[in-house]
Amino acid sequence: MTDLIPILSREFDLPSRYVENALALFQEGATVPFVARYRKERTGGMDEVQLRSLQERHQYLTELLERRETILKSIAEQGKLTDALRQKIEACWQKTDLEDLYLPYRPKRRTRATIAREKGLQPLADWIAEHNQTGSRNVNLVQAATPYINTESGVTTVDEALKGAADILAENIAEQADLRAWVRQYLMRSGTFRSRIASDIPEGSTKFELYRNYEISVRQIAPHNFLALQRGQREDVLSFELAFDTDEVLQYLESQAIFTRDAELRAFYQSLIQDAFARLMKNSLTNAVIAEKKAWADEESIQTFEANLRDLLLAPPAGMKPTLAIDPGFRTGCKVAVVDQTGKFLHYQAIFPHQSQGQREAAAQTLRQLIQKHDIALIAIGNGTAGRETDAFVGEVLSSLSQKPTKVMVNEAGASVYSASPLAIAEFPDLDVTVRGAISIGRRLQDPLAELVKIDPKSIGVGQYQHDVDQKRLKQKLEETVESCVNYVGVDLNTASQALLTYVSGITPAIANNIVAYRDQNGAFHSRKTLLKVAKLGPKAFEQAAGFLRIRNGKNPLDNTAVHPESYGIVETILQDVNISPASLAADAEQLSGLAKNTIDLKRYVTESVGEPTLRDILHELEKPGRDPRSQFVTAQFRDDVQTLADLQPGMTLEGTVTNVANFGAFVDIGVHQDGLVHVSQLADRFVRNPKEIVKVGQVVKVRVLEVDEKLKRISLSMRSPDSAPPSRKSKPAKQKSKGHSSNSTLQDLQAKFNRKR
Repeated sequence: MTDLIPILSREFDLPSRYVENALALFQEGATVPFVARYRKERTGGMDEVQLRSLQERHQYLTELLERRETILKSIAEQGKLTDALRQKIEACWQKTDLEDLYLPYRPKRRTRATIAREKGLQPLADWIAEHNQTGSRNVNLVQAATPYINTESGVTTVDEALKGAADILAENIAEQADLRAWVRQYLMRSGTFRSRIASDIPEGSTKFELYRNYEISVRQIAPHNFLALQRGQREDVLSFELAFDTDEVLQYLESQAIFTRDAELRAFYQSLIQDAFARLMKNSLTNAVIAEKKAWADEESIQTFEANLRDLLLAPPAGMKPTLAIDPGFRTGCKVAVVDQTGKFLHYQAIFPHQSQGQREAAAQTLRQLIQKHDIALIAIGNGTAGRETDAFVGEVLSSLSQKPTKVMVNEAGASVYSASPLAIAEFPDLDVTVRGAISIGRRLQDPLAELVKIDPKSIGVGQYQHDVDQKRLKQKLEETVESCVNYVGVDLNTASQALLTYVSGITPAIANNIVAYRDQNGAFHSRKTLLKVAKLGPKAFEQAAGFLRIRNGKNPLDNTAVHPESYGIVETILQDVNISPASLAADAEQLSGLAKNTIDLKRYVTESVGEPTLRDILHELEKPGRDPRSQFVTAQFRDDVQTLADLQPGMTLEGTVTNVANFGAFVDIGVHQDGLVHVSQLADRFVRNPKEIVKVGQVVKVRVLEVDEKLKRISLSMRSPDSAPPSRKSKPAKQKSKGHSSNSTLQDLQAKFNRKR
């Protein structure tokens, strides 16, 4: 088996020892977050992105090598493995190219060429091919084919003999790896996607209207456009094809396969090449290109989903404070849940502020009592149906209080999914789904990360065509994103749920259950070392997990930092040298920060296993022990006079929260139960290639209303200056033809496909 270390070293431009060390750590069971944070010396400081890329590339190449060995063995068993072919196969580093080389030797069903060989026509095909290769003139095909007429074999005429020979030659040409590679690249380079909506579907009646008469090059199509075409075709709304210049392809194939100067033989070859392309190459290669574009679109969309999910999970927490959560409703009332500063459920009650005046006054009295009884610091109001009306009602109640809790509208996407999940049922078996939903809304205000990990990421509403992409790949990448976020922030060992603990490096679901069970039975953990008493949590799991688990007010202040226990000895030495006690670490952090920048010589503390990168991380952590790396909590302020689409007017400037970012723009919640779309062309006064350069999920932004369509529930927004000129781009825009569609209608079509109804 080929040694992959040198290959990966070249591809990633890294010293071989770092690549080898990283792969060895993974082989030993180390996780990416652990290696990225605590093994920098061994990997040259590779971050999580590099490590995951290295891991995936190593897996790809390993699979390719295994497939290569299988192919070599198969061809050898057929007695057809030449030295030249072996060299070609062993020089192949792409799976597609490898399969092209194997195609002529792959066991296949009986083809027209197979049948022709069974009739004894291979020698005739070889004779024709030889005369073509030598550039012969005056070739008599009829004379050459006549000896092969044999009624017993089923060849009764010269035409049948020549047709059989042509079938053999056509298959040979269609299976040439270099020709297939050229055609595939040509389709990628010069092909065009064209779509048409079924003629019996009236204009303006489908969300795929943009694609009624649509044309764009294969190179320039955007991921969301490609996925939309595929979805429209699956739903029988439209059909799309990969169009290209067939004559140009045939001319190239002829230039590579025809060498004879004999007119009759040239015509014979031109005919069989047309057959080879139309029957044996066109469909498989166009499908291969479509599959490649699908994989590309999937990857781009998954990356967008990953970025949005990361921003959402790392949204600033309002803090672990007593919280009153409200799941709004009109007819069925508002469900009110109270959770304490640890997220523990305390109380539930339904109120009906949107029916009679008497019920509204009773609801107000109930809220005041709950706020005072539980010393409420935060009020979380779901942004679904009746959200703005409930927000206004709560505002009226708070106006009469001297100590006013902070009131926040919370995105409730996915709360209903969680409330009906097995996890929620296990957590609150005696509560109704509506109560569970209210609790989730309150907890996600306190700490979005801790609560959102309980929900299938696809249900959170920050994706782009997430149901159309490779589901296995999507699941893998989203789980990696959640794992990365959880370990980046760290987890409070004494309050974390089983669901949250499962994402901590080195902790399996079984170990997470055992941690919670140990905590329930023995009380709070006071030391990281106590983890070793948890069933199934051995030294290896402890090594992987300990640095990501926090213990507030524990026996050792370092247990509330990202410093790994394996480095406690070095930390104590450093603190002793600068006359700082571990017990007073928080109070003396500012002093330590100054010393770290000016006087501490890290080289004094370097050991065989701990180098300067880890020591710098340790000092950075000690400057702010126990800090939360997430940003300061902020929330959008919605206008009181704007609560429905009817209240919106073009030109209005509003504050809102970004709820989703796609390749074509961003969706913003402005408090009217319907997200507005800021198209990529409206995100800034300059040209924006990638919306994620400007906005991210959870960001509070100011927008200007461009257009409102109440009937279709579409809102077009802008973040550009009112008097700014349209942004220009240096590169030529993609060619798109759409019958009667303007830029505004494009925005509306995009919004109709991607907005999430409240």
